[in-house]
Amino acid sequence: MDNPPAGMTISLPSDSDLSKWDVSLAGPPGTPYAGGVYSITVTLPPDYPFKAPQVNFATRIYHPNVTNDSLGNICLSLLKPENWKPASRVRAILEAVRQLLIEPNPEDPLETRIAEEFKSNRAEFDKNVKGYVARYAKGAAK
Repeated sequence: MDNPPAGMTISLPSDSDLSKWDVSLAGPPGTPYAGGVYSITVTLPPDYPFKAPQVNFATRIYHPNVTNDSLGNICLSLLKPENWKPASRVRAILEAVRQLLIEPNPEDPLETRIAEEFKSNRAEFDKNVKGYVARYAKGAAK
């Protein structure tokens, strides 16, 4: 919490539960997500670090690697069970989530339609992202 990755603040919703973290992520400059503030939840499982944390967007986001629903599931190779390593750090996960906003991975999408739009009509993709920023991600940073 004292030294979060760039563009993020981290807080604990409850001092008695260190397994749940609230992360506020500013949309990276130079991307269509810029100007938005995204809430992300990180839940460390009881067998962490032997199992990957659960990371979700609490703020709706238009992205090929995040489910376009209220669950906000993220497709990030680092978090997949076959790729997870107990030595992985939460900081690295958060930096990878931020990097996903800079460089979406349309080759491993959760939202195929959005991935196709990203690949074939970038102007429309950017317009839709900005619409979601205006609609869902204009909350104040924590």
